[in-house]
Amino acid sequence: MSLPALQNTGVFYRRIVSQFPQDISLAFAYGSGVFKQHGTSQGQMERNMLDFVFAVDDPVTWHTMNLLQNRKHYSILKLLGPNKISSIQNDYGASVYYNTLVPVDGRMIKYGVISIDSLIDDLMHWKTLYVAGRLHKPVRMLLQSENGKLRAALVSNLKSAVTASFLMLPESFSEEDLFLQIAGLSYAGDFRMVIGEDKSKVANIVRDNIQHFRILYSNILRDCPQVVYKPPQGKLEVDKSPEGQFIQLMALPRTLQQRITKLVDPPGKNRDVEEILLQVAQDPDCGAVVQQAISSIVKTSSITQSIKGIATAGLWKTVSYSSKKLMKMWKGWRRKPSVSQMS
Repeated sequence: MSLPALQNTGVFYRRIVSQFPQDISLAFAYGSGVFKQHGTSQGQMERNMLDFVFAVDDPVTWHTMNLLQNRKHYSILKLLGPNKISSIQNDYGASVYYNTLVPVDGRMIKYGVISIDSLIDDLMHWKTLYVAGRLHKPVRMLLQSENGKLRAALVSNLKSAVTASFLMLPESFSEEDLFLQIAGLSYAGDFRMVIGEDKSKVANIVRDNIQHFRILYSNILRDCPQVVYKPPQGKLEVDKSPEGQFIQLMALPRTLQQRITKLVDPPGKNRDVEEILLQVAQDPDCGAVVQQAISSIVKTSSITQSIKGIATAGLWKTVSYSSKKLMKMWKGWRRKPSVSQMS
């Protein structure tokens, strides 16, 4: 059997992961090379770059091993050694170190390395919403260690995405409305959506993957006391009373609550978080405040991580990768009339 026929199987992805140091607690593949997006043919999908994230317990040890196994994957930063590479990973941007445009088994891949502690922090508290945001959408899980803290953080991240989306949606809405809102959380405020990304990206992600979103979120929606979920009709009704919104605001991740209080509380007042969130819950513009706060998290991490990406990828790869993104954006513009007519 020829390789292309195998290119979307678990074996194919595991073969790629096996070419890296095996001290990985979580590995997943995501993006348009893994999940079909609206307007993309199977042939285009198989030409798209595959995106991976590897969460590791000890970045210094992992990069030490990877520099021995896959030295060519790194930019000139490899000359600084594993300790400095790990510092760049942990201390700048979204605590992810990406190697991009790496040829493996006949495909181009990009892989990000994050420490398990940084990942759990982002999942629980939305410190950067960078990897947490990718995990709001369907991903292909390839490897997951028996780590109870990690498992709880992954579920907490999905619950937070639902709660934040409820606050930004009207009282009644469809499953598709909810999934569009969830998929858009990590793009709100992302400067790359202005230049470098297809503007229809969020709709394209959701449109052909409704069933994957259902698998991710149906149990959370069924168990949530604040929503009436009607799966056969694909309809939802959420509690939009000030009391209901206050409960939702109190359940949001810590960083998001801090950003909301910063937006609402005048400097020098220093009221406690609960008092401020009670005020926001009664505000008709509550959803807009939450949206603005999420945008402020995403904007910061998308800019700092992209600047860091120039160093970790190297100039030539940065130019090559950016030109591919701009080409996708241009194709998206040309497709826009047909894509925007959501069924």
